[in-house]
Amino acid sequence: MTISVLTADTQTSGAALEFPDNFLLIDLCGEYDRNLTAIESTLGVQILRRGNQLSVIGEPGARAMAADVLSALYQRLETGKPVEPADVDRELRLGAAAREASGGADSQMEMFKGGEERVEIKTRRKLVEPRTEAQKAYVRALFDNELAFGIGPAGTGKTYLAVAVGVSMFIGGHVDKIILSRPAVEAGEKLGYLPGDMKDKVDPYMQPLYDALNDFLPGKQLAKMIEEKVIEIAPLAFMRGRTLSRAFVVLDEAQNATSMQMKMFLTRLGEGSRMVITGDRTQVDLPRGVASGLADAERLLHSIPKISFNYFTAKDVVRHPLVAAIIEAYDKDAERG
Repeated sequence: MTISVLTADTQTSGAALEFPDNFLLIDLCGEYDRNLTAIESTLGVQILRRGNQLSVIGEPGARAMAADVLSALYQRLETGKPVEPADVDRELRLGAAAREASGGADSQMEMFKGGEERVEIKTRRKLVEPRTEAQKAYVRALFDNELAFGIGPAGTGKTYLAVAVGVSMFIGGHVDKIILSRPAVEAGEKLGYLPGDMKDKVDPYMQPLYDALNDFLPGKQLAKMIEEKVIEIAPLAFMRGRTLSRAFVVLDEAQNATSMQMKMFLTRLGEGSRMVITGDRTQVDLPRGVASGLADAERLLHSIPKISFNYFTAKDVVRHPLVAAIIEAYDKDAERG
């Protein structure tokens, strides 16, 4: 469907956009017009709704960006995908970044253009769509490379997308098992003080991996696959001495692996396997003076062909909008220090 620009005169203070599907327009506005309110407060514009039209009032640059955001979100709805507050925030942040990169060009109101490459990951429970350009590049790298690194702050989808690709490759018969691992680094509580046997002590460290798997596989099927060891979730120390063939292997929180642990893990790569290493360089929990294996791997392996490094920033955060703001605040403080 086509979104009509009824008025787009940059010399006036207003512009009207016409949306052909009233039901989609309701979803675009959001409950109690919360999506419109978010756009208004961020861009400093006023959005008025009349029938199937939205009138954007404000400065030319701000209303052009508002039109871009509204059009992009409407196109998302046309493809059958929902529009959540995180989607609105993402479009606002990415739109601002794109406009800044282009020097703030604003001679006319350009509508969102369809036809861009779509990247999707099929799992048993849902279709996963990377939302930012960095996430799309990362997913392509996971399919194209036997060894891939995803480095960036929390909330950017590094682990979630890696697990989704692993499930997709397993469903497609490209690998025979999925192995998910994390360093069981103690951060505040000693493992020995926690109740239960070793599994009980370690499982809390692995919970984010279980959460991701539950999003992609039906509960009974997941439980059976774990019982049959088709899916393994284990601390990094349990990888020693193994050769991992025809497996999709994810090492999460890799910034907490030592240099020796990282070398040990990387050399487990076997025939027909894929390996993904994810981490956040700003959240190292290793004892003072112990070098992070992620930093060493980045330094030593960046020039080796067929090993990809993908980087994320606060602009790629897809959790609550405040998470992006928090990360940016800490980044700015680190730069000043």
